[in-house]
Amino acid sequence: MTFVVNLALGLLFGIGLVISGMSDPAKVLNFLDLAGTWDPSLAFVMGGAVAVAFLGYRLVLRRDRPVVGTKFRIPTRTELEPRIFVGPAIFGFGWGLAGFCPGPALTALGLAAPGTLIFVPAMFAGMWLARLAGERSAEPAMG
Repeated sequence: MTFVVNLALGLLFGIGLVISGMSDPAKVLNFLDLAGTWDPSLAFVMGGAVAVAFLGYRLVLRRDRPVVGTKFRIPTRTELEPRIFVGPAIFGFGWGLAGFCPGPALTALGLAAPGTLIFVPAMFAGMWLARLAGERSAEPAMG
């Protein structure tokens, strides 16, 4: 059941990306081009997503338990670690250079957008390397 719910939500997300035009890397790159052909539409899409997430969390967390699960898994850690800053910085540089982030890249792959055949495998390789690095840093020191 969880797989079906996640699949439906992923499809809804992808449809939203296509309708909003965010699967086109030129839209993202134009948003980042403040001195040239600036396009504010990405800010409106992000603002809409934040508003929906805010309301969604408020409504869902009123429940005793999730619809598809046994309990809510809310992060409890509050300390700041370097990886909290390094990961988003790498993500932002990649997004600015390529015009893709993971969701729109997968959507654009389905639309056969130029550049996705290089970006998506590189993205998966980066995710794999990040996971490997995280596992290595979590291993207890031998000594």
